Amino acid sequence: MFADARVVVVVPAFEEEARIAQVLRTLPAWIDHVVVVDDASRDRTAEMAKAVADPRIIVLSHSENRGVGAAIVTGYRHALTLTHAARDVLVVMAGDGQMDPADLPVVVGPIARGDAGYVKGERFSAPDIRSVMPTGRRLGGLVFSFLTSLAIGVSIHDSQCGYTALARGACEALALDALWPRYGYPNDLLAQLAQRRIPIAEVPVRPIYAGEESKLRLWHLPRIVRIIARSAWKVRVEGAAAGAEAAGATR
Repeated sequence: MFADARVVVVVPAFEEEARIAQVLRTLPAWIDHVVVVDDASRDRTAEMAKAVADPRIIVLSHSENRGVGAAIVTGYRHALTLTHAARDVLVVMAGDGQMDPADLPVVVGPIARGDAGYVKGERFSAPDIRSVMPTGRRLGGLVFSFLTSLAIGVSIHDSQCGYTALARGACEALALDALWPRYGYPNDLLAQLAQRRIPIAEVPVRPIYAGEESKLRLWHLPRIVRIIARSAWKVRVEGAAAGAEAAGATR
């Protein structure tokens, strides 16, 4: 537990047999549960996760590849069965080792204290970001962050960072079935949060890159732009309609 909040780490993983065990072994003792979601990997990702001798670890497997967003949603659904308080924390850490477990207290803290409903790691303020993060990823991340901020009306400095924490109460308010299942998921989730006026915080986290091959491809980029455009529609049009309906119901 962390500050009286139960903490569940959700680990979406696709073909991470070389790194998943190390990720799981470095999680601190105060983490209550770890839910690994193997998204139909063709390697031994699930087997390597199950081989880690830690009773906190639960391994779930998709029968077919559904995307990183769908894997996170599967993890969230299971995490809801392991928690009960609104300030319990659902953390997402990737299975590729790019998220430093030393940053967990900073990511978890605002949720456990009740200061935010959602926390995103922010990598771009790291002093070594230019030398550590590949230039293409850095520039693409900055562009997507700018576009996402415009779309949802909330300033977001690192929209694509997957190191996040979500309050259990906020998770219950989301339409999990409607979230985009693949690349573009972070932007779609931010739109839902903005729609529901759930407070979003960003905290600095350490960027880690050790030559891992990104699963993001060029053909994913137009899709992410479309998701961002759809986010603008959700927040401005659907959000306004929901607000008007709520106002009418109180008269």
